[in-house]
Amino acid sequence: MPGSQPPVGSAMMRRTTRAGWRWFRFITTHSPSRFAITVFAALVLVTTALLSLPIASADRKVTPLTDALFTAMSTICVTGLSSVDMGTHWSHFGQAVIYVGVNIGGMGALTLASMLGMVVSKRMGLRAKLMAAGDSNPLRAHGGSVNESQAVRLGEVGQLLRTVAISTVLIEAVVGLLIYPSVLAKYGWLEALWVSPMYAAMAFTNTGFTLNDGGIAVFQNDYAFMTVIMLAVIVGSVGFPVIFALSRHLFHPKKAHFFRPSTWSLHVKLTLITSGLLLVGGAAAFLVLEYDNPHTFGSMHFGDSLFQALFLSAMTRSGGFAVVDMGELYGSGTVVGSMLMFVGGGSASTAGGIKVTTLAVLALAVWSEAQGRQSVQVFGRRIPSDVQRVAVAVLAWGATIVALSTVVIAQITHAPIAQVMFDVISAFGTVGLTSGLTETLPDSALWVMAVTIFMGRVGTVTLAAAVAATSKSQLYALPVERPIVG
Repeated sequence: MPGSQPPVGSAMMRRTTRAGWRWFRFITTHSPSRFAITVFAALVLVTTALLSLPIASADRKVTPLTDALFTAMSTICVTGLSSVDMGTHWSHFGQAVIYVGVNIGGMGALTLASMLGMVVSKRMGLRAKLMAAGDSNPLRAHGGSVNESQAVRLGEVGQLLRTVAISTVLIEAVVGLLIYPSVLAKYGWLEALWVSPMYAAMAFTNTGFTLNDGGIAVFQNDYAFMTVIMLAVIVGSVGFPVIFALSRHLFHPKKAHFFRPSTWSLHVKLTLITSGLLLVGGAAAFLVLEYDNPHTFGSMHFGDSLFQALFLSAMTRSGGFAVVDMGELYGSGTVVGSMLMFVGGGSASTAGGIKVTTLAVLALAVWSEAQGRQSVQVFGRRIPSDVQRVAVAVLAWGATIVALSTVVIAQITHAPIAQVMFDVISAFGTVGLTSGLTETLPDSALWVMAVTIFMGRVGTVTLAAAVAATSKSQLYALPVERPIVG
């Protein structure tokens, strides 16, 4: 009617929408790091809502909020820890939600947001490229100069995002096809069409969920299946910048130097070499420490023990699949597994942890200090001091998060400290291996574990950058005084 006022509800909705839009613009404009945290949190809440629906559970009952939230956090953060039986609790709808969630989480929220923006606008602006580059290299979240050779150049961000999307689809498709015959031997052809893509996604994204009844133990004697899964985990853990760099050398005739490591960037060299050393070293350590353990490798033939040690070494780096019972490892094996989980995989990968390049930079800094060098040098290159400071900050923040979470959960549960620390490091490193403790945790401990997962996936550097986003640059230098160290 003429002169009538609009409904109060409509005006309130418009005001709420405008306020939400202003808040969203403030977050995305002033801090890409806070934007990353916001997007991840929103994805977790949406996934929690979907998993709380009665249709998401196999018995068509509402999943308790704590279990739905913890599963959603573990899904979006590609962790693999669970408080329910993943093979029997969820319906096909719930499994589909988890499948989509791990792929979104694996590609990264910032990468996904930049891809959507590119599709909508048909081109990427400078701010979007900076945000995407910040996702591929955490150093871009900090002020100061960053050598372009250390990261993907702004003009190549679009190519990197295409590589992320295409590599995810292609690798998961190839993995699904390769394991389909093995899955078909265990299930009917229709069920195999459902299980194969699930395992492909869980392997490449380093999640480790097993949504079939019986888990991966059903395939433990099928070495073709196990090998493909292990290789998919390794490829996912090296990081998209490495995949992007290697694909340029492999598919461009003018840059056909794929088999000439001297042409690779320092980041690629450090990632591949450190990952290889950790894979082989971890397998050797497990083989030596667990060879006489009747609950793990002691009951296997040498060939089986050798393969399973290599498989376990790859899984503790962030894969999360387990054939042996992690709760039955000797204390020495548990310590080795915890160390590998804490390190994790490559930067901007589907793996978690403090990252292998962080470990490499710290090790090189210690070696250079022992040799009395003024700078850290490797492969004819000098690593600047700001990179070393970031590596130290990542290590310190990671150790602090693990220590605090371990103390709180140990106080809540009074469980053995070795079990608590193992599961906490698995949560922080987004690995998904468990000593058996996580499924028995009370709700309060599950909330603490969920926060640990979130902080481990978002990244210690991103969290630190988000907290310090409003810090001002200092235009003066204070007098130098050297405290006694060591």
